Amino acid sequence: MDNISKEKRSWNMSRIKGKDTKPEIVVRSLLHKMGYRFRLHGKISKKICSKGILPGKPDIVMVKYRTVVFIHGCFWHMHGCKRSSMPKTNREYWKNKLEKNVERDLENRKKIEKLGYRVVVIWECETKNSEKLADIITERMKFHAL
Repeated sequence: MDNISKEKRSWNMSRIKGKDTKPEIVVRSLLHKMGYRFRLHGKISKKICSKGILPGKPDIVMVKYRTVVFIHGCFWHMHGCKRSSMPKTNREYWKNKLEKNVERDLENRKKIEKLGYRVVVIWECETKNSEKLADIITERMKFHAL
């Protein structure tokens, strides 16, 4: 059972951002310093995708490299690190919700790859150390570079 009111819980949840989060800004800043140029939130040419937005709205789109970057929150996308523990209350609800997030991530990844883009995932916990993050990005971009 939740220990706060439904209205308070709703208010709390409404404050959770989906765009321009701190981990996303850290990654964007570092990519820019590394010389990469990109678009935000899945926006691409309508010639590539009829809606002009890639499936799943990737946080970063590097058209030149045909690569997208998702910056996933460890909790919301079930990374498996210490930040991704399952809540102790309302476990069934959270288990179903988070598993659906992971399923949707996989479906979106397949759709994006079908459009000819490569997918890089950066986890929230990886953004905490900027030196390590630079190495992580370099390694993952090498693998995905054309």
